[in-house]
Order: sequence, then structure tokens, then C-alpha cells
Amino acid sequence: VELLESGGGLVQAGGSLRLSCAASGSIFSRDVMGWYRQAPGKERELVATIASGGSTDYADSVKGRFTISRDNANTIYLQMSSLKSDDTAVYYCSLVRLQYVYWGQGTQVPASS
Repeated sequence: VELLESGGGLVQAGGSLRLSCAASGSIFSRDVMGWYRQAPGKERELVATIASGGSTDYADSVKGRFTISRDNANTIYLQMSSLKSDDTAVYYCSLVRLQYVYWGQGTQVPASS
């Protein structure tokens, strides 16, 4: 499985941005896709996940501001609104299959104040 992110870039605080992630290869019904982020000097943290059935989970810090969605088995999105400087990070697409995690290369989201 390969994951390719796109959509990152500079955005003003309070603005919106949409990230996309396209997965190549076979995707199985038990796979869970999602987004993580890593800010400078911090550990990678969960942002949001979405299962094949559509159930979602969000970090408390992004609830009400970010929305994860998918339009087919292989493509997910992260719609980010009301961005804050604290959202500045490299955002990574992920796919969890049983106990193995696939990662994308990451896309930078620098939210300026």
C-alpha cells in the first residue's frame, strides 16, 4: 500500500484547507484510514480516523473544526476549518491493517497567525 497526500500549504489563522490522501493497492474492509500530525518538537498524534463503514473518531483538539471523509475505499479527505497556529504540523495519512501501519510521506500545514 502506498499513500499519497496532497493539499497542504500556507493558510491564515481562521482559514480553511482540505487535505487529500489516495491509497494505491488493495484496500480491505477492516482497514482504517486516518490522519496524524507532528508539530515541531512534539510526538506524532492522532487527528482523525475513518473506518470502511464510515465511523469516525477525532482528537478533542479538532472536534467541531475538522471533518474526515472518504468518497471511495481508496481516497480520504480532511477538511480543516477555523485553523489555529497550534494546528501547524506535518500531516500524515495513515492506513492501519491489523497491527501494521502504513504512512504517507506527509504534507506541511503551516497555519500562520
